[in-house]
Amino acid sequence: MQASLGRKGDYSVRAVLDIARRNGDRRKAREIATEMDIPNRYLTQILANLVQHGLLEAVAGPTGGYVLARPSDEISLLEVVEAAEGPIALDVCVLRGGPCSWENSCPVHIPWARAQNAMAEQLSTTSFADLVGIDGELSAGTHQIPEDTPPHKSPTPRLPRKLDKRNR
Repeated sequence: MQASLGRKGDYSVRAVLDIARRNGDRRKAREIATEMDIPNRYLTQILANLVQHGLLEAVAGPTGGYVLARPSDEISLLEVVEAAEGPIALDVCVLRGGPCSWENSCPVHIPWARAQNAMAEQLSTTSFADLVGIDGELSAGTHQIPEDTPPHKSPTPRLPRKLDKRNR
């Protein structure tokens, strides 16, 4: 089993991470799309949703763009994931298709709900400032993966980050 984000969640996290990297500078949608490899047509919907959820602010005009609505240390990974994908909730039995004579929960419900709650807790205590810090360490080759966090079975290709004036 793999716990992963859907496309909306993936693109939402990428977009907020890109904006968080910029320390308050406005980002145009096309800049985010290029940097984070997100289809521009879809990104505008993603950004509008994040604005609607109060995570981003949109500034119109030639010098406009998108900025975080709050400092990056006040925006959690859980907020962005839930804005995109909806609440993390165990509202159907995880044992699909089998005989289930339990009214409100089955034997798997309690451990599954506890695991889900632990994941939500971890996402809620991880801020985008934390993610920007990890991203910087990964780029510098100094990030140490904790022993209780196995790496990907096959490495994910990392695109070279385009350098802006601040990163040169």
